[in-house]
Amino acid sequence: MQILVVAATEAEIEPLTRHFNPIKPFDVLITGVGMVATAYALGGHLQVKKCDLAINLGIAGGFNRDITLGEVVEVTQDELSELGAEDDLDFLPITKMGFGESRYTSSSKLDTGLRKVNGITVNTVHGNEESINKIINRLKPQLESMEGAAFFYACKKAGLPSIQIRAVSNYVEKRNRDNWQIGLAIKNLNNFAITLLEGLISGKV
Repeated sequence: MQILVVAATEAEIEPLTRHFNPIKPFDVLITGVGMVATAYALGGHLQVKKCDLAINLGIAGGFNRDITLGEVVEVTQDELSELGAEDDLDFLPITKMGFGESRYTSSSKLDTGLRKVNGITVNTVHGNEESINKIINRLKPQLESMEGAAFFYACKKAGLPSIQIRAVSNYVEKRNRDNWQIGLAIKNLNNFAITLLEGLISGKV
């Protein structure tokens, strides 16, 4: 199985790549932060190199307090939450406007054993109580990232099985870096990813 690991930044998967050095039995694509960078980089990569499975790894902000900081989850549904139009106080998603879709799902049948959650993908991470309440009321997301739905989109266009795995580094609230657990999230994410990849490579998963 030819596997592609996709991440926004090298820091998010540094323990993973260090573990498998010097020869990694999978490809790695660092896209840069954000949905535009992710879709462009992944689309370009898949034009020249084929693979059987794409795995998106990263950290994310959590809306649900029952998901503990550092917990690793699988995002099975992700949405471009800002894609649409304002109609005074209402928001019209692109689907209602008739111009396409904004919601994408995992296309792999792989059982990760993780809690399955739904996410949103944003250009601006939430840090204002009013906007947080609005997005919760509209979409009821469990976490947010800046790349997830774009990853699913590019994989769908390429007909490539895909899974998205993230660790929660912070809660979605008024910006407070003192509450973040980025180190813990990266550690747990990579520990899980190492086990998963070793199982896939050996054929045990």
